[in-house]
Amino acid sequence: MKIIKPIVLTAISCFALLQVQAQSLYMPRDIQKAFKKGTRQADGKPGKNYWQNRGTYNITITALPPDRNVKGTEQITYVNNSPDTLKTLNMKLILNAHKPGVARFGDAGPDYLTSGVQFDRFLINGESIKVNSQAANTNQSVKIPTPLLPHQSVKLEIDWHFQISLQSGREGMIDSTTYYLAYFYPRVSVYDDYNGWDRLPFLDGQEFYNDFNDYTLNVIAPKNYIVWATGTLQNPTQVLQPEYAKRLQKSMTSDSTIHIATAADLTKKNITAQETQNTWIWKADNISDMAVGLSDHYVWDGASAIVDDATHRRASMQAAFLDNAKDFHNAVQAGRNSLSWLSRNWPGVPYPFPKMTSFQGFADMEYPMMVNDSHTDDIQFSQFVQDHEIAHTYFPFYMGINESRYAFMDEGWATTFERLIGTAEVGAQKADDLFKSFRVKRWISDASTAEDLPIITPSSELRAGYGNNSYGKPALSHFALKDMLGDVLFKKALHGYMDRWNGKHPIPWDYFNSMSNVSGRNLDWFFNNWFFTNYYIDIDLQNITKSNGGYTAAIKNIGGFAVPFDVILTYTDGTTETLHQTPAVWEKDQKQISVNIKTSKTIKSALLDGGIFMDADVSNNTFVVK
Repeated sequence: MKIIKPIVLTAISCFALLQVQAQSLYMPRDIQKAFKKGTRQADGKPGKNYWQNRGTYNITITALPPDRNVKGTEQITYVNNSPDTLKTLNMKLILNAHKPGVARFGDAGPDYLTSGVQFDRFLINGESIKVNSQAANTNQSVKIPTPLLPHQSVKLEIDWHFQISLQSGREGMIDSTTYYLAYFYPRVSVYDDYNGWDRLPFLDGQEFYNDFNDYTLNVIAPKNYIVWATGTLQNPTQVLQPEYAKRLQKSMTSDSTIHIATAADLTKKNITAQETQNTWIWKADNISDMAVGLSDHYVWDGASAIVDDATHRRASMQAAFLDNAKDFHNAVQAGRNSLSWLSRNWPGVPYPFPKMTSFQGFADMEYPMMVNDSHTDDIQFSQFVQDHEIAHTYFPFYMGINESRYAFMDEGWATTFERLIGTAEVGAQKADDLFKSFRVKRWISDASTAEDLPIITPSSELRAGYGNNSYGKPALSHFALKDMLGDVLFKKALHGYMDRWNGKHPIPWDYFNSMSNVSGRNLDWFFNNWFFTNYYIDIDLQNITKSNGGYTAAIKNIGGFAVPFDVILTYTDGTTETLHQTPAVWEKDQKQISVNIKTSKTIKSALLDGGIFMDADVSNNTFVVK
């Protein structure tokens, strides 16, 4: 008893400390309820009562270019793991964004508009349900004839059709005989522990939020059309002629690029089985979405890379593109580098999927195991874009991020990784110059109110500030935290967060609390500074005065963000010295600090340099000692 009692008291004390830690950051009332219900914990771990729903999807689609009409049929078994009785299902119909009259962020021309998703049959547990196909909404509420009790399942059988849009964005017609199909099937939207049904409309601006499901996808396409999709192709020898099936198989273990189908091969029109139509079968388990590309004139390259040194597991890297796109001829080797580098360095988690395909389109957009990227004449920039999209593998696909509400939770990390891998590819100077010009300058140079809204502001409520709040600002916060913790502790904390929430649905407070818990540091002050304020970057070198053992620099934080910076000193003897300051200097006072400079030399001048942490007003960054 004497031994146990202190341990119990210590555990209670630690729990109380964690509760205080979690509550010291602003937390909306709906998020508070999740913590009170025990689905999430103050230490950043999923709670003992955590749950999430999932489904098994068996989908068949028929796409017969140049016919723009695509037909689909699916069977969904949806499991209610929640403690709630569900009386309705909310169906996500992303393609309804193409309907006239639907709400969207931007204008829509005639080539974008279609009739959206049209239901031909909708059964729930065998009972026919009438669904309105004319509604101009990307959410469709469907009443369940018999309420779905906790831990029970419901079976849906749905037939639908849609017309692919002439204008291609994240999905659509690339050319008359090349289609990219994404968000093409009706799905049950996420029902979660803090928000219930995800009913946020898709406005063709923000992105997505999906459950982890098991998929079988059958794609029926005409002969001589090659199909690429999320997942593993189950029947290559049935849909490909022996030579091309052999080349595909060879690419799975090859470091060198294998030209699976060349432009010369395509002219022979004998790559696929010569049935009138072929059914390509793909499977992917525990994944958040499926996407498909098909073409009768895209060339096909493939190779593979070792992504897990412990098991020597390889991942396939493939590319589908127009033969005249020089940058895409580099896509497979650039992709191999991405898969390998990201697996070993940052985030340093082995690529979790068997494959990645780079498909030439117009979106510069990520999908599970696929990216749809536009062609550029700048091979280096094309690699930069592909790196970013492949980096999304971890956020939002390894981690089930709610992108439509918290876009910074995935875009911020992909933007972080793009600079880190870019440093390895082109050097620190070029990578930093691109990061500053592409990710920071537009924000720091724009003093409008919308650009300084707190990062925590729900993405669904943003328009003007959406891009900077999702990409550059959160990436800067990650780099600032990395600078403060050091690479080893930062990576340890990041891995702790990722391990806890792989295959689950983390929210910002899970990230904040995990990083504090795993690092052993109370980082609430840092996260409050970066995510919950209207701060920006502007530090002012007010004065440098003589002090015991050297000098003291008085620095005011006008903008407010806790940024790292260098104090670059120039001495009267012509020598220089750089003193690096981590964000930790702002922990006690985020507005005014003194930096002690120990030196026996005489300072002539000093400069504050934030590097990628670009300053809104550099005129106050220099001080000349008189």
